[in-house]
Amino acid sequence: MKRYGKATGFFGGITLCAVLCLLPLEGLSREGQLCLGLTLMTVVWWAAQIAQSGYISGVYLMLLCLFKVAEPAVIFSGWTGSTIWLVAGAYLIASAVRGSGLGERLSYWFILRFVRGWRSILVSIFALTLILSLLIPHPWPRAFLIMSVMLVVIRSARIPREDGTIIGFTVFAASVPVSLIFLTGDATINPLAASCAGEEVSFLRWLQVIGPPALLLSALTLGLILLLFRPSAPVKLELEEIRAAQAKLGRLTERELRTLIWVIIAIALWLTNGITGLDIGWITLLIAMLMSMPVVGGVLEAKDWGEVPVHVMVFLTAAIAIGRVGAATGMNAWIADTLLPAAMPDSPILTALCISGLSVAVHMLMGSVIAVMGVTIPAFLSVAAGTGLSPLAVIGIVYLSVAGHYCLPFHHLNMLVGQGEENGMYTQRETLKISLPLLGAVLVTVVCAVFWWGALGLLG
Repeated sequence: MKRYGKATGFFGGITLCAVLCLLPLEGLSREGQLCLGLTLMTVVWWAAQIAQSGYISGVYLMLLCLFKVAEPAVIFSGWTGSTIWLVAGAYLIASAVRGSGLGERLSYWFILRFVRGWRSILVSIFALTLILSLLIPHPWPRAFLIMSVMLVVIRSARIPREDGTIIGFTVFAASVPVSLIFLTGDATINPLAASCAGEEVSFLRWLQVIGPPALLLSALTLGLILLLFRPSAPVKLELEEIRAAQAKLGRLTERELRTLIWVIIAIALWLTNGITGLDIGWITLLIAMLMSMPVVGGVLEAKDWGEVPVHVMVFLTAAIAIGRVGAATGMNAWIADTLLPAAMPDSPILTALCISGLSVAVHMLMGSVIAVMGVTIPAFLSVAAGTGLSPLAVIGIVYLSVAGHYCLPFHHLNMLVGQGEENGMYTQRETLKISLPLLGAVLVTVVCAVFWWGALGLLG
């Protein structure tokens, strides 16, 4: 059945592309029409999961080149900026924190001091995700590390299988909103969103603008999980097994100490990049490289480059290309003029809710967070130009709406990678259960964000 679904998605995408390329679309250049057709074909393929996302993205990039939709310099412009290299550096730093045992040591320390029952387990997951988001600048290795610690908790407390599923779901659900708080919380898509602002967005500027709304959304998500998912039996945590797991780590190793020092240096440079003017992407990659150097490093080895997933890099390249090639060919402006309202409401709150609702609707159809951002952010920036909302506020609305919500696991890669018995143990059932209440939480967050941004002077 799955095979037929992939075939349907494959041919459906091709058919959609052919139709869009043959239709007389007034006001859209030939290059823009090709870009629209190839982009929506790719989006359908991503949504249908006909193949690994990197393969699909590679086909998209090659077709853009072969059909001369834009110059290769535009198509692959992501590689000339720091965003792609930030991702590589983030994965390497995450590998160092995880491989050294530092992240696991910190997690056990936290649990032994603050976790005693069911509610505190779920709260601790969100707290650990927040703490580790400064140490591990990517949500996937961070979530899998926390999940490995939670498996010890599940065993020590003799938690039933169905309740363990809730814990696994919470680990990956927490990674969705918490990853938005810091610019480096998700080193893949946060900088991508920031790059659309038309201004240099420092670590502290992101924390100021996006951090409080994302923190609110994190709290609301936690509240929904506590409300919707109840344990089947009381939970009493037995700490001896956790202490035993902690004891196996032994004393703090030299590798852990070196890793900790370099992470502290990285955090300090991230926090001060607005003062120093140093690009976060280049900082992150430099720190990763220095971790590999003799004398000062000794943390990473050549084999650790295997932790940098090529398919994610290609996927990100394609996502960046959607926005930039779409702008170069006029596709973004045409979408905004054709499909979006000609004018937005006078009220900033109504405008924000309109943008949020439309963004969520597009997300439910397209699936991929990055793909939706690539299409919607440029379009909404064009439409909202005369509303008084600053570009950063528009990006914040779209980003909080798209990256903070999901209905099915494929709507958010953080939820998709955690699905399954061998990962977070949960299924589509858990994501569906929270999807509608989570939409309400997103809308509440967007409204509160408007008031916050008004105080910051982002509403013009």
